[in-house]
Amino acid sequence: MTDTPTTTAPAAAAWEAPLAGGPLDATVDVPGSKSLTNRLLVLAALADGPGVLHGALRSRDTDLMIGALRALGTQVEEGDVPSTLHVTPGPLHGGTNIDTGLAGTVMRFLPSVAALADGPVRFDGDPEARVRPMGPVLAALNALDIPIAGDDGGAVPTHLPFTVGGRGHVRGGSVDVDASGSSQFVSGLLLAAARFDQGLTLRHVGTTLPSLPHIEMTVDTLRSVGVTVDDSRDGIWRVFPGPVHAGEFRVEPDLSNAAPFLAAAVIAGGTVRVPGWPDKTTQPGALVPDLLTRMGGAASLDGDVLSVTGTGAIHGIDVDLRAAGELAPTFAALAALADSPTRLRGIAHLRGHETDRLAALAREITRLGGQCEETRDGLVITPRPLHGDVFRTYADHRMATSAALLGLRVAGLRVEDVDTTAKTLPGFTGMWLRMLAGSRTPE
Repeated sequence: MTDTPTTTAPAAAAWEAPLAGGPLDATVDVPGSKSLTNRLLVLAALADGPGVLHGALRSRDTDLMIGALRALGTQVEEGDVPSTLHVTPGPLHGGTNIDTGLAGTVMRFLPSVAALADGPVRFDGDPEARVRPMGPVLAALNALDIPIAGDDGGAVPTHLPFTVGGRGHVRGGSVDVDASGSSQFVSGLLLAAARFDQGLTLRHVGTTLPSLPHIEMTVDTLRSVGVTVDDSRDGIWRVFPGPVHAGEFRVEPDLSNAAPFLAAAVIAGGTVRVPGWPDKTTQPGALVPDLLTRMGGAASLDGDVLSVTGTGAIHGIDVDLRAAGELAPTFAALAALADSPTRLRGIAHLRGHETDRLAALAREITRLGGQCEETRDGLVITPRPLHGDVFRTYADHRMATSAALLGLRVAGLRVEDVDTTAKTLPGFTGMWLRMLAGSRTPE
């Protein structure tokens, strides 16, 4: 379990979350998916030639991935716009340090890449990152004969910092992994597996497997670069050895980052539109339209433009978010403003995210006068009248966006460290204010 920080930024440093002035009428262009951008960056670095990403997200998490790949010997250069990235693979070299920041994709995707380097690669990150679990990935690499050392030189570490003893190649073979804590443990091994001598057969041995769409995204992305993957058996993935083909790729908008903007229409009334919505995707955010409809909105897709319209009426739901836990903060905010209780289930793994999100949401909603209780695998939220206060974010971008949603109705709500949203959505406050500037005056 991840400890929830208790420090609070000075109130003067907090962002005053704006109230909705009336029903919304706005179109919001959402940047590219962080999950797809960082998967494609890793594969481009392992490819058999230069590649190009169009529409890539530029945020702290993706820039940390770019910096890490450059440190390992990959050239990454901007094109005519920052969201176009030209990637030229090079020999992977060790003797370097990787700053993971608080990016789970960096700390969990790159150890298997570092194992292919020609020397040791040390990983470390933000203080909050040092409590995020890493054990399953590191234990799996160690089982594949890759030396893994903590700073104390003892047993295989389970958290940052650690050093991967790159040997220039990985034998591969078979390995068991308990991915109950994060689907990233699976994706982090699969992404580099085609470059292992024998490929990799990975078996999940845990009792639950959260965020399965993210693993499906990894498999789909691997296949898009010519890698053969057999996922015909539940909980078992076989990646065959072979080349990773270079190419040009376009990154979809980040549907989970779109969720707070679309949810704003349900809270404030009116309509919010997001262009570029894919008709088929492996992103967990694909669940957003249905969930918002269940809570009182109306969603429609016209071409590639998703519109959500609300009246201000919000209904509680009982939903299993195992496949899309990253949406929990958005729907917890909606639930706190609803007309009946909500139960969010299947999200125990959120205790190991950027912060312990279950404890953080329960604490902060309660601070505002709400009733939010932790269960074994989720939250039960019973609506109560809310009042303004400082909403702490614990360096977690999704805590900040959930606070902005609450602020649409709660006067005097101040968001601590709102700039933490730069992790995946730089310029969030400007986007939020522009959305609200499209508010219509109620008749």
